[in-house]
Amino acid sequence: MWADLHIHTEYSCDSEAKIEEYVKQATAINLQMLCFTDHVDFNKNDYGYNHYNPEKFFEGYHRVKASCKNRIRLFAGIEFSEPHLYAEKLNQLSSDYPYDYIIGSIHWIGNLFPCQEVQNRFSAKEFYTLYWKEVLNTVKQGGFDALGHIDFPKRYYGEIYYTEAMMNEIFKYLLDKDMILEVNTSSLRKGNSRPMPGDELLKIYKANGGQYVTIGSDAHEVKDLGANIHIAKTLAEAFDLQEVVYESRKRIPVTY
Repeated sequence: MWADLHIHTEYSCDSEAKIEEYVKQATAINLQMLCFTDHVDFNKNDYGYNHYNPEKFFEGYHRVKASCKNRIRLFAGIEFSEPHLYAEKLNQLSSDYPYDYIIGSIHWIGNLFPCQEVQNRFSAKEFYTLYWKEVLNTVKQGGFDALGHIDFPKRYYGEIYYTEAMMNEIFKYLLDKDMILEVNTSSLRKGNSRPMPGDELLKIYKANGGQYVTIGSDAHEVKDLGANIHIAKTLAEAFDLQEVVYESRKRIPVTY
């Protein structure tokens, strides 16, 4: 079975892709499971601030899901930015709507996003030092299922900096709260040689007791659906990590 659990649609601020077009493409490329994870942003610096409308999403989602007639399994999710800063809003969304899967991601550090201007001001080491503190705070808070693209600045800096001590602490809290890692392949489309995370962080995750991963393309366009997920699958298998999907916030192993 092939699954893509990180997909953005017209209900995200930065995508115009329609759910039905993703389903059509999934049939063409033999993907059996899709989870739509539109952005939920409450940082006022983000142009997606307050953009997401759950009622509109579920109206479109249920319409398409009903037409699939079990040909493809569809799941409803969100990618929630900076969960530790907006915990009440996350709790309200997850209580009020029937999400299958919630990704927690760090995109912003206050008013800093790893764009070119920030890269000119901060070295990779300086930015990552700030970034890991935010990741640690968000796994301490919890409330989501998988930590999205853990080494997100790599997509922009093209490199990674970390200390093993910090990673051990992050993974301790992540696993204590029964959350897992996502392997996100979007960095490969940005010219990077590894997904997020790559082998160096997956090795530490495994050493800390990590057992599961989800896999997602982070597609914002239909053409990127399922992109390079075979690479993520191979990497997960190399570390004996079980790929899973989520339904009603419960893990389900992906069988091949």
